[in-house]
Amino acid sequence: MTILQLKYVLVLANSSTMKEAAHKLFISQPALSLSMHELEKEINFQIFEKSNKGISLTERGNEFLSYAKQAVGQYELVEKRYLDRHEDRLCFSVSMQHYVFAVQAFVNVIRLLNADKYVCSVRETKTDEVLTDVRDMRSEIGVISYSKSNENIMKRLFSDYQIEFAPLTVRETFAYVWKGHPLADRSEVSLEELREYPCVSFDQSSNNEFYLTEEALGDYEFERLIKSNDRATSSEIMAELNGYSIGTGIMTESIILMDEFIAVKLKEEDPLTIGYIVRKNQALSDMGKLYIEELKKYKD
Repeated sequence: MTILQLKYVLVLANSSTMKEAAHKLFISQPALSLSMHELEKEINFQIFEKSNKGISLTERGNEFLSYAKQAVGQYELVEKRYLDRHEDRLCFSVSMQHYVFAVQAFVNVIRLLNADKYVCSVRETKTDEVLTDVRDMRSEIGVISYSKSNENIMKRLFSDYQIEFAPLTVRETFAYVWKGHPLADRSEVSLEELREYPCVSFDQSSNNEFYLTEEALGDYEFERLIKSNDRATSSEIMAELNGYSIGTGIMTESIILMDEFIAVKLKEEDPLTIGYIVRKNQALSDMGKLYIEELKKYKD
């Protein structure tokens, strides 16, 4: 079994036919078929099955795929860190749920470093991807939260993934509304009063969407709900349709939030515990330590 074969598996899993995968990999179809045949013979089970509709993963193949992703991810991290010729270039990566303060902390780190060379990445993404990014070391740190409704499942995942969670703050529940919203001048508002307006929620697109929601009141049945996976799209919808989103009330110097949106306290309470995650027994880089110090500024 080779890393190259595992990379082939990843491409095949995202292709509908062997021909399509071979085209993506810039190799011949017979060469790809032979490589997969040798791999399946070595592990003694079939990863893919063929039909008149193309190729698809078998049940065991689907399980194999998850391990292949981890192996390839780890290899690429080692390759990038130790085979990259730019040894003097700083590297850092962080994954997060959709929190502007976490982005602001990342920006602060870049400014403080004032380095000539660096390759950094910041991923605003789904809850399950924040967890797997840290587990698989794609990201050194993750910023994540849980409420009462999903606290138990999240803590179980932390344990299963060998992840340590460090709480930063517990936040009350707020509604973010556009500054022109009819209820923007209120100091407090209820979900009943917001009922005629659409709630805009970040789309987790996961089989465990209910358990992995990043917002408070995840078990509330909203009559009007719009899911979006992009912050700019969500902001546009909220402004155009007088929508609202559920959040923590943390306001930063972000132009988007400070100039266009207002946080109004919700009468319904479902506190969010927000913190950061790292792999157990992981030694943090200097940039990682600096990022955590920046996060701690939002502790209160």
